[in-house]
Amino acid sequence: MASGIFAVLDDIGALMDDVAVASKIATKKTAGILGDDLAVNAEKATGFLSSRELPVLWAITKGSFINKLIIIPIALLLNVFFPAAIKGALILGGFYLAYEGVEKIIEYLFHRHEADSAEKTIEIDETSNEDLEKTKIKSAIVTDFILSVEIVIIALGTVLEEPLSIQIITVAVVAILATIGVYGIVALIVRMDDAGYKLIKRSHNKGFFAQLGALLVKMLPIIIKFLGFVGTIALILVSGGIFEHNIEYVHHLWENWPLTLKEVVLGLTAGLLVFCIIGLFKKLMELFKLKV
Repeated sequence: MASGIFAVLDDIGALMDDVAVASKIATKKTAGILGDDLAVNAEKATGFLSSRELPVLWAITKGSFINKLIIIPIALLLNVFFPAAIKGALILGGFYLAYEGVEKIIEYLFHRHEADSAEKTIEIDETSNEDLEKTKIKSAIVTDFILSVEIVIIALGTVLEEPLSIQIITVAVVAILATIGVYGIVALIVRMDDAGYKLIKRSHNKGFFAQLGALLVKMLPIIIKFLGFVGTIALILVSGGIFEHNIEYVHHLWENWPLTLKEVVLGLTAGLLVFCIIGLFKKLMELFKLKV
């Protein structure tokens, strides 16, 4: 009986060792996309009243966990029965990310002042602020879903030769670490100013800690703007990378180009294409309504 228990424990230990090794490899493989995920979600989790930042971030985090609970079993099943569907889902997600990135660029270049004035109005109107929260949370969860699909697929790709048990545990571990890591760092970033104000208050606005607190307060808007910029670039690069790695024709296109440049061009092209299609569709809908 005892030997049987020790045999089971030995099997569990061996399994955990295999999972640890596989998880380490998978985490390294997904490091790039996790960096993009951080930049994108940090930008989406900001722009709220200070008292609402953590509740909004928690809502997005819960949505991220739900996304992964949906994605992991579906990815494992599709990998067994219909692998082509995973590639199709990634490509569709790539078009969505490209569109989001291009939309942000166009909004910044051509509608920046309108967005600034709208933000001022929203800060005064609580009802509008609640609507903004819901919209940004929904947008963040949708974007997280697409990025989570890629994280899960990349993690799964590193353990395709392993038994199903190791595949399941490895992908689950990477998904959990990704969610906790990304949103934990985002939480620290968005609370920088509060930490700074507390340092200033406790040090009575004197000495090293007061200066550190002032620096944290001053740095937050700079970091947020930087992450907004990086997040937009990340959307373009991630989408371009999806097309590069999952569309055979595109993969062999412009082979002499640097990979980053190729991904940027692919992402921008796809984003502009979707943006034009959606814009045309909206115009047609408006004309149809007028005629009706």
